[in-house]
Amino acid sequence: MIEAVVVMNTQGKPRLTKFYNYVPMEKQQEIVRSIYGVLCSRAENVSNFIKADSIFGPETRLVYKHYATLYIVFVFDSSENELAMLDLIQVFVETLDKCFKNVCELDVVFNFSKIHTILNEIIFGGQVLETSSTEVMKAVEEITKLEKASNAITLPRSVSGWQVR
Repeated sequence: MIEAVVVMNTQGKPRLTKFYNYVPMEKQQEIVRSIYGVLCSRAENVSNFIKADSIFGPETRLVYKHYATLYIVFVFDSSENELAMLDLIQVFVETLDKCFKNVCELDVVFNFSKIHTILNEIIFGGQVLETSSTEVMKAVEEITKLEKASNAITLPRSVSGWQVR
């Protein structure tokens, strides 16, 4: 099971955190700081896989990718495959690139809702739902159309005899 997804910048500021089990806010902040401490101290030429027993407990690992100014981190237990998780990060980034044309940190900050929608199409409740960025994009486009349609609904000029101003 996937325990968490964390997107943070190279200064350690979390830009997106998604925990799939309840974790109190103080503990979440401590976890993000611990992850950043581990990532910023790693050399460029080492593996992207880290045992996370000290951060999340026994049998947990994390995999990360460094893109420009962002670290994308997936934390998962022993039931998941490390290479599959690395591939899932790639699917997530490819989908973001399709949505935002070369995604950057500001896209994550200013399009928070859309990023969560994309992530929810890939992972839900800690389980992988979709591994194709094309299929994820189709679902996101459909959700966007539905949101636009629901926002287009307007109230009539008068409701129950009351004038709306």
